[in-house]
Formats: sequence, C-alpha cells, structure tokens
Amino acid sequence: MALYLNHTGKFNEIREKPFKLEKDIQKLFEENLNTIMGLELVKSEFTIKNKRIDTLAFDKQAGAFIIIEYKRDKNMSVVDQGFTYLSLMLENKADFIVEYNESLKQNLKREDVDWSQTRVAFVSTSFTENQIQATNFKDIAIELWEVKQFENNSIIISPVKKSNAAESIKPITQNKETLKKVTEQIKVYTEQDHFKNGSDVSIELYEKFKTAILNLSDDIEIVPKKFYIAFKKGKNIADVNIHKKSLVFWINLKKGKLDDPKGITEDVSEKGHWGNGDYQIQIENDKNLEYIMSLIKQAIDK
Repeated sequence: MALYLNHTGKFNEIREKPFKLEKDIQKLFEENLNTIMGLELVKSEFTIKNKRIDTLAFDKQAGAFIIIEYKRDKNMSVVDQGFTYLSLMLENKADFIVEYNESLKQNLKREDVDWSQTRVAFVSTSFTENQIQATNFKDIAIELWEVKQFENNSIIISPVKKSNAAESIKPITQNKETLKKVTEQIKVYTEQDHFKNGSDVSIELYEKFKTAILNLSDDIEIVPKKFYIAFKKGKNIADVNIHKKSLVFWINLKKGKLDDPKGITEDVSEKGHWGNGDYQIQIENDKNLEYIMSLIKQAIDK
C-alpha cells in the first residue's frame, strides 16, 4: 500500500520507516494500548513458568486477560505459539490474577475473570499468507495485528480480518489433547451465537441496522462478544443485543454527550446494562432507522 501526502494537488510519496527492533513496536503499543486495542496494560515482560510474555493486558469490557506478542520472524507458527500461551494461562489462572492485583494495586477476584474470553494477539509489520491462513478460523482465540510506520510519523495499525467463509477449528483440535482442552475452555463468539436468542423477525431487523451502520464509515468492524455484538471503529461505537421481538442498542457516549432531539434514547448511566455507553434504545422496527444512524454517527465523530 502506497501512502502519499497531497501537497497543493501534487502527490509526494511518504516512505515506510521500518522498525529497528521488536521493542520499538512493543513500546508503541504499550504506551497506547487503550487507544489501539481498548485494553489495560498489566505488565510488560511478564515471566511465568520460564516463559516470557511480551505484554500482559486486561480487557475490562470482557473481564479477560490478553497476551500480546510482537514478532518480526516470518517463519514462526502463530497457532502453535498461541495455543501454548493460552494453555499456560488457563493452567496458571491464580498467577495472572496476583500479577494484576500487584501491578495495578487492585482487588480482582477469580470470579471477576471470564477465562472463556482469553485470547492471544500477535503484532508484526506483516504476516505471511501461511500465517494468515493458519489463523483463519471463526472460533480461534488468536488475533493478528499489522503495524507500519512512515517517515512523517504516521502509523497504520490494522487487525487481520478473518474471511466470511472461515470454518471452526474444533474438528482439527479433537485429536490433540492440549489443543482440545484450550478450545473447550475458550469461547470465541460469532453472530450466529447471538442469532439463537432472536427470531426471523429480529434477525432480519438486525441485518438492516447492521448494513446501515457499516455504511456510516469505512473500516467499521463487527466484533461479537459474550453478551452483545459490538460495532467498532478503533473503539466501540455501538453495541446490540438481539431479542425475540426486538433489538436493544447501546450508543457508546457518556451521559450529556449525545444530541437526541426526538428523545428516543434512555439514560442508563445509573442502571446495569450489557453494552458500552450511557444511551440505550429498544427497537422493534426500522421506522427510525435513519434517525438512529444519526445518533450512532455521533459516537464515530466524537
């Protein structure tokens, strides 16, 4: 991908500036972890059972630990290494909780952690086709993130997306006991998991709103979580829960930050709710679709 600076109508190419060391990538991510991945930094260079983890992070929304590894080696197997780290974490849960509490001076309890949402993220300037294909499973708890920097200090960071036709990894892991144990404990959610809670009517309504949200801006991602489906553009912009007869949307803005002249949203800032943000809408039809898109777009712009 070529990057250009438009200087009074004339394009000047901005050349890629390679990272000298893996440590440079690690420093970049750890100093901006919340902005890039929405995560909380727990520990840099965390060692457990003679294995060193580059970055230990915590996803407060999911209540789950995330391991991040930075790679320049194009020949390493991300699947083998990813499952090794996942197995290590699941076999030593108490150590991760102790590290969280000691590093962040918190009182995280075992029941506060959703171990089924544990995952590993690999970060590199590029991945080979083999590495991408090896992780192209809809239910694998391994993510790939590509990062590039350029001469004008621009940074491009993008998760490698799985194909729409990605299959389940579970049939492959059934004959490997270590991998089987990991896949039995970790659950990667899909849209289909949430469709089980809906009906033909609410699923069709969801598809209409999904299409409208994706048309609001480029690079909006759909990220199914345990209790909702998230729409993200760097950060969560809206979340949805599918019910039998309706959809419940949450707009990821704090109280007082949403301009809603029709008053169709509910303030849930002091109520328990699954999604992010302080504004909730229950939707039974597409009557206000365009207006609701104008509300969600505010979460993109702010």
